[in-house]
Amino acid sequence: MKLLISAFLYLLILSFAHAQEITIPDSINPPADHTLILITHAKGYQIYQCRLQDGQYHWQLTGPDATLFNEQGTLVGSHFIGPKWKYRDNSIVAGHLIQKFTAPHHSAVPWLLVKGINHQGTGLFNTVSFINRINTQGGVKPSTGCNSNHLGSERAIAYQADYLFYSKNND
Repeated sequence: MKLLISAFLYLLILSFAHAQEITIPDSINPPADHTLILITHAKGYQIYQCRLQDGQYHWQLTGPDATLFNEQGTLVGSHFIGPKWKYRDNSIVAGHLIQKFTAPHHSAVPWLLVKGINHQGTGLFNTVSFINRINTQGGVKPSTGCNSNHLGSERAIAYQADYLFYSKNND
């Protein structure tokens, strides 16, 4: 029985270690002089608005509306239009898109490298210099339904993603 329990615990630890393994494509890796300080999982929506541009109707991303959870599943913040991220200590980082990487699944929004460009507050996000969005699920803009009858209407498309926050090393 002890052997069976030991084997079970070994497999459990091995599967947890594998789940924690993070592979970031080279094209969206932050600079080498930055350290990962936080991993969060986001659940929420990508918000799209029906717009008319150059005679064509299309869905335009207006921004996210998501909740951030830490690795233990505890609510730690939010992600909203800007794009901005707010941590539970009320610190905020705004980002600027640097690079996109096509998600492995066509039904998911791209993976991203975002540069932290504006900070508010004195908490954890005050030190964030880069952010990755990876492991995305859903969130892709609608393919139909944007026309003259729906101009200005919004659609909230469910998505999930992991966000990795980095700070510059103190050398």
